Amino acid sequence: MKNKSLKYKVTNENEHASLLARVDELMRKGEKNVTEEESLEIREMGLALQAYEQGIYTVPLPDTLSDMIELRMYEMRLKQKDLAENLGVSTVKLSMILNGKQKPDIPFIKALHKKLLIPADFILEHI
Repeated sequence: MKNKSLKYKVTNENEHASLLARVDELMRKGEKNVTEEESLEIREMGLALQAYEQGIYTVPLPDTLSDMIELRMYEMRLKQKDLAENLGVSTVKLSMILNGKQKPDIPFIKALHKKLLIPADFILEHI
């Protein structure tokens, strides 16, 4: 696909509503009835809508390290057992850290940063 600027740009709620209506209109045709051009149009409109929504509807970062870890677990669709294995700790240790009964050690903190991609500054501010 060519590197070209987006055909659509959403700057306000009216444009957002209008573009959503157009996407809905095309989507109602059904996947088999949409032309290749319409499919590309849906994609471009979706990217424009996404860019607008990410700027307007921001989700605040969690307030605690435990909440951030749980958010990452949710995003990665990991159970606590799987996360513990991924971070190289026991489920008991992970549970104690998440419940605030044990402070995280350096290897655990490094694993959070490298494997869960939690920003180092967030970790330092919340331990």
